[in-house]
Amino acid sequence: MAVAQSSERSAPKISSLGVEGTEILVTLSDGRTLRSMQLVGAVLKVRFDGAAAEVRIAAVEPDPDDKSNTVWLHTLERRGSDGSWANLCSPGPDGRRQGFPLQGAQGLEVTCSSGAVGKCVRFGYRPWAAGQDGRRLTPLHAACVRMVRGDYGGNGEAWTRNGMRIDVYDTEGIQTPENDPADRFEAGWSPDGAVCVRHVRVGENVSLTELEARYSHLRGRTGEICTEDFARAHGAILFNRSLNVAAARP
Repeated sequence: MAVAQSSERSAPKISSLGVEGTEILVTLSDGRTLRSMQLVGAVLKVRFDGAAAEVRIAAVEPDPDDKSNTVWLHTLERRGSDGSWANLCSPGPDGRRQGFPLQGAQGLEVTCSSGAVGKCVRFGYRPWAAGQDGRRLTPLHAACVRMVRGDYGGNGEAWTRNGMRIDVYDTEGIQTPENDPADRFEAGWSPDGAVCVRHVRVGENVSLTELEARYSHLRGRTGEICTEDFARAHGAILFNRSLNVAAARP
């Protein structure tokens, strides 16, 4: 990621770029460190959806739902072909069109809070943080991303659709179940996908029979056998309840 710099010779150069939580840190050659709030108006070269992108920070604010004080929501804009700037992110369930950077394998990656990765950070599964037992929350974040996307097979295939209500909870107690009587247990999740599936979230997308045919690790692990206790015993660290909005196809 790079920040556009002044052409003046006296302007300090960028020594390093990093992220702390979801806050951008820029260290300058004169020893100063600038954080996201001080970078409003800066143009950044980042990665977004796996591709290079140029974005501008239009505004920054702390996430009002984050008790750790480490999640900062950035209003990010992307330049269009006509030279104008428009919001990079689509609205999430709360209407916010914001995002933030995370440390990725190829540097800093920008994610929107409306996407699975961003939602899971805001749920409390912060991959840079540790749980009560001292272990990193990275596995819980990965399991959450699989769950939000309905990625039962753990191979990137999403079997959900936008707007679905999900009641999520976990072994750490970061999220607890609401237990709405309209919902029922759907699946237990690990970083590699679903451990078992009791019912599919969107029956018109895929059936339990199809899941077992596609994913060998789910054979014999769908339907009534999939309870929360069964999922825990087979490595699930995250669970969810949901509506079954359409009957599974035969």
